[in-house]
Amino acid sequence: MFLSTALKKRAKKMLSKSQKRAIKHFVYSLVYSNDLRKLALAFGTDKEGTHYYTQHYQHHFSQLRRSNIKLLEIGIGGDETPEAGGESLRMWKAYFKNGEIFGIDIFDKTDHDEKRIKTFKGNQVDREFLKKVVAETGGFDIVIDDGSHYNDHVVDTFNILFPLVKSNGIYVIEDLQTSYWDEMNGKKWGGSNDLKAEYTSMNFLKSLVDGLNYEEFAVDNYVPTYFDKNIISIHFYHNLAFIYKGDNNEGSNKLGKKLSKVIE
Repeated sequence: MFLSTALKKRAKKMLSKSQKRAIKHFVYSLVYSNDLRKLALAFGTDKEGTHYYTQHYQHHFSQLRRSNIKLLEIGIGGDETPEAGGESLRMWKAYFKNGEIFGIDIFDKTDHDEKRIKTFKGNQVDREFLKKVVAETGGFDIVIDDGSHYNDHVVDTFNILFPLVKSNGIYVIEDLQTSYWDEMNGKKWGGSNDLKAEYTSMNFLKSLVDGLNYEEFAVDNYVPTYFDKNIISIHFYHNLAFIYKGDNNEGSNKLGKKLSKVIE
């Protein structure tokens, strides 16, 4: 037993970082391939345990697991330490067998780049940077905002990126608890205890809900917004929201079709 343990330790020291990651990926993908919760725990991402997001991700993403999707996650983790973070990127790589996984962070995280994982350094509210990432990657089927969680960043990032998400894509926002926090742990999150404060991320999302039914608005000459026309469903969970993109143009059984013109 002692010899076996010693040999294991020696073998670990001889392996490079990329080799260790490759072994982890192979083993975890083989053992936990169908269970996102177990993959999250194995890779050490806080999407399970600290939060309870993986049950919802499993529900929404399971049918895409073997598709050739492109997924972007905003926020790689580990702060300024180059090799720190990246747990959820590797979890997504293991879950989406044929997927390409991309990450954005304000710090350089190229240490995590490998086959089917690529990172970009930049600000999540920098419009030109985000457009460049989309152009370089060919666009995304799934976007997950696990970035700064500042309310204005959440809203601005959605306004920039959602129109660039592929049709039938899914946009996810995590950690919406900051919507209710003005200040917490020494940070100004930009939220509010006022549940009617229009500037919070949750109230922004709530403002999109009526747009699902814009064709029922009994308002003369109403011109639908881009979000009215291109959001087909919104799913809320504890601190988490999934926004589905598609053509929202079923028409009203009473009022007919609304104008095709869209407010940009």
